[in-house]
Amino acid sequence: MTALRDYSAAVTQPTLGGGAVPYDEVVAPDGGLRPGWRMLAEGAIQLTEADLRRVGGDIERFLANDGVTYTVPEHDPGPWRLDPVPLVLDAAEWAPLEVGLAQRAELLNAILVDLYGPQRLLSSGVLPPAVVFAHEGFLRVSARASAGDPHPLLLSAADLGRNAAGEWRVLADRAQAPSGIGYAMENRRVISRVMPELYRQAGLHRMAPFFQALRATLIDSAPEHAPNPRVVVLSPGTLSETAYDQAFVASSLGFPLVEGSDLVMRDGAVWMRVFGRLERVDVILRRVDAAWSDSLELRKGSQLGVAGLSEAVRRGSVRVVNGLGAGVLENPGLLPYLSAMCEQLLDEPLRLPSVQTYWTGDERSMAYVLDHLDGLAVRSIDQSVDLEHHGPDRLRELIRAEPHRYVGQELLPLSQSPTLDPRGVHPQTVTLRTFTLRYGSTYRPLVGGLATVMTDDRVPSSKDVWVLKASPDDPDQGLPDVLPLTDVRAPAAMVPRVLEDMFWFGRYAERAEDMLRLVLTAHASAEDFRSRPHTAGGASLAVLMSAIGRLSGSRHGTEQLDENFRSLLLDAHRPGSVAQSISALRDAAQSVRDQLSPDTWQAFSWTERASAHLSTYHYSHQVAESAAQMLTGVLSLQGVTANMMRDPGWRMICAGRAVERGLQLCHLLSATTTVRRGIDIDRDVNTAVLAATESAVTHRRRYRGYVRLTGVLELLLTDADNPRSLASGIDEMRQHLAAMPESTGSTRPERLLDDLLDELERVDIAALTAIEGERRPHLDRFLTGYIGQLTRFADAVGEMHFAGSPVPRSFGFATVTE
Repeated sequence: MTALRDYSAAVTQPTLGGGAVPYDEVVAPDGGLRPGWRMLAEGAIQLTEADLRRVGGDIERFLANDGVTYTVPEHDPGPWRLDPVPLVLDAAEWAPLEVGLAQRAELLNAILVDLYGPQRLLSSGVLPPAVVFAHEGFLRVSARASAGDPHPLLLSAADLGRNAAGEWRVLADRAQAPSGIGYAMENRRVISRVMPELYRQAGLHRMAPFFQALRATLIDSAPEHAPNPRVVVLSPGTLSETAYDQAFVASSLGFPLVEGSDLVMRDGAVWMRVFGRLERVDVILRRVDAAWSDSLELRKGSQLGVAGLSEAVRRGSVRVVNGLGAGVLENPGLLPYLSAMCEQLLDEPLRLPSVQTYWTGDERSMAYVLDHLDGLAVRSIDQSVDLEHHGPDRLRELIRAEPHRYVGQELLPLSQSPTLDPRGVHPQTVTLRTFTLRYGSTYRPLVGGLATVMTDDRVPSSKDVWVLKASPDDPDQGLPDVLPLTDVRAPAAMVPRVLEDMFWFGRYAERAEDMLRLVLTAHASAEDFRSRPHTAGGASLAVLMSAIGRLSGSRHGTEQLDENFRSLLLDAHRPGSVAQSISALRDAAQSVRDQLSPDTWQAFSWTERASAHLSTYHYSHQVAESAAQMLTGVLSLQGVTANMMRDPGWRMICAGRAVERGLQLCHLLSATTTVRRGIDIDRDVNTAVLAATESAVTHRRRYRGYVRLTGVLELLLTDADNPRSLASGIDEMRQHLAAMPESTGSTRPERLLDDLLDELERVDIAALTAIEGERRPHLDRFLTGYIGQLTRFADAVGEMHFAGSPVPRSFGFATVTE
């Protein structure tokens, strides 16, 4: 039996007790397939549970490679979940739904215009004033009779569910900052790769034209004063639960992803900080809730928005999508009155009804809700009160105390769809989020959407939504042509915060790489000499472990070597460890996701899989194997960044790498070469240093395998042809810094670089290797001084090119700043 046949047989079995059977998205009551699935039957009917599990594994791998995450509130970011079985609708079923969604968006826009303008709905009594004025999303600072924007709602979303008869009902409207469209596009990309035959057979509407239309709409929505509009996507930051979605949208549309600190209010307009100057912002696609968008007039102390943004909106100098006051449309207290408002504002009946809702500010509705609490979901109109754990008695108290603040909603049985879980393929309830865009002179729903199922472990999973074309010749999304866009080249934009994250991206990547090379070198030595501590090899192993301890903020010896190595690779709380560097590297990459290639996230997949294997297998050889796999992942980032545009962001990545390489090298040499330990031990230590700095092959060719400290220092300090040397790093920093827009040749970072180069050119290798007693004091002073100079240079780069003051970060051997 195949998965669909098994599923069909299971869901058509009579239920014990004769309870109501929910609408099934795949199987009709007679046991046959729904129309959409009948069109896919040839390919879909052959899928076994084993096939779906294979596809599910491929989906997890692809999502991990793309770095797709979702953050449940009060939890760390976790993987985005996608079920392999799509939600399928045929063209005939989608058509009336599309009409209803377009009308609903038009109605919501009309409501928004009225509530912040003439307020005829309130004065005529169609809508009770308490429903509006008690809602936190109604912003009085935006309400004025002269509000003149006839189309404030550009992008909206609606959450839908089916009743037992299969009829769609709107569960909630999303108008403030609708999220999920990026996840919907990612779902489509992944499903098309893991099930290509079924995908091609389906004949679906591609989603790309909708994104092109969204981009055209945002550009066209700019105020009239902007001939070449600047559009930005305003994000609350990487801790947002939908941070991936925001970055995906910004990257797909080609607009900068900014945070509140990147923008500033000047002369009644909003400006973006770019390279020490300000550039005018014309359109803001807002993903920050309105209450947090303006610390002057809305929520004091907010760091997520732009102080004075409300005034800029009032002046018409910037367009905020969907307007700061659009959150009032998410008020469930409006739902009982939508039909009457549709009749008054549009002069037509409401085509897509909402779930039955009762506003308890109405006495009759309150009486009904109080009498039927067992069969209703009670919600506050603006989610300001958590009612999840309240019993019936407490709910009655709250409703009677402030009846205007609550609604009761009927609980739909919701439809079910086959979903893969650890036990097999089982029915789970499903909801659908749709998106509607004002494009040109009308509202156009996305033909598709984002479906959500709640699995048995109570963690939501998503489904791709397949809307089949009526004819293969139908244009995708019903958009034969997207509105023409200007061919004027958009000005380059990279805010100082992005440059800072790019700089630290480079530093953390180099930090992780250098520690991995050192761990691999030390582990190879440990395999030979851990049981022979009193040999020259055992003594050199102790030196290497001491160097690792210095770089990782610990002083572990050669005891419990494997535990120490595993900690270095897995413990993200250990300063200077590989795990901490990769975690910080990923955070920096998340902050600038819109600037990076999607291939970046495959590198992190390598490191994550290697960490998982090391956590599972406790054999000693697994340390080296996992470290090598992690190194492959980190090194692949160099290939990714090599293909970037040679813009300031790329230069900051390269400069950050060079700075960190120099610091790591100086600390490694200081921990291994400033003390004389004997000819054999020094030879082994120097050989290990060459291996850890990826210079062993060059040294072997040049010096015929004869390892002396003078040759090691020449290669690692002064040889500009060796990319791992200090001289090469200084030259690299000079090139990248000179190309930065604010560099003049005489700035402090450039002056400090001149000092670094001058000292390196004057260095006498023979003098550095001179011994006094058991130490090499000249080498010690040189390395210590150079570490200080490199640190001052990195700080100067931050002070000149980055936003804000640096924050101290622990680095094991020293305190550095970021």
